[in-house]
Amino acid sequence: MCENLGVETALLGHQRVQSLVAPEGLSSDARDSSARLPTDYAKTTRLSLLRIAIVDFVSEAVMQVFRETGAYLKGHFRLTSGLHSNEYLQCALVLQHPTHAERFGRELAARLPACDMVVSPAVGGLIIGHEVARAMGAHGGHEVARAMGAPKETAPGKSVRFLFTERDADGKMTLRRGFSVAPGETAVVIEDVVTTGGSTREVIALLNDAGVSVLGAGSIIDRSGGRVDLGVPRVA
Repeated sequence: MCENLGVETALLGHQRVQSLVAPEGLSSDARDSSARLPTDYAKTTRLSLLRIAIVDFVSEAVMQVFRETGAYLKGHFRLTSGLHSNEYLQCALVLQHPTHAERFGRELAARLPACDMVVSPAVGGLIIGHEVARAMGAHGGHEVARAMGAPKETAPGKSVRFLFTERDADGKMTLRRGFSVAPGETAVVIEDVVTTGGSTREVIALLNDAGVSVLGAGSIIDRSGGRVDLGVPRVA
């Protein structure tokens, strides 16, 4: 690893990801960051991007969905975490299709414990969080979970609420729009993608402060390869 540029390897679900760690002070422009760097550094960055193969392997069934929906993108992307990547999985392009959203929600629900509610941070977690809640509780979610192999004791059998959090004017994660929770309730937190886990941690902290017990967390994509510790069990 050179002094200013680090290449970090992680797993994206079952998928290996190598991301450029942006140097301190790097512009937030996702598409042409290297153009603002010294010539030698920019050259190194471009060469690194060309040599890095982000996707080494992934469930072929899942990758096929991303390819078919145009959600497997190539270019130069600056992730929310600040890391850089030359390939990207855009979950929104998959989740715009209800059939795919329902499938991923059902698969996540089958691996999570029964709870009173599913909570997601806006905006990325909205669709998949709602689908997880629907699979866990509504429309016979317990039969769906058992069909997916969930143990009987964790297969839900009641309606599960879906709530989402937003940031206030100060950037703090909060519940708005009349959403409320009560001490003693249980929840799981769902996102589309987890990279550093920052947003999920904020949602967990918000719920814990309100007396809600967070039993687990899940996401469609895990860029950390399981390394992010959220303090609760999680699946991807």
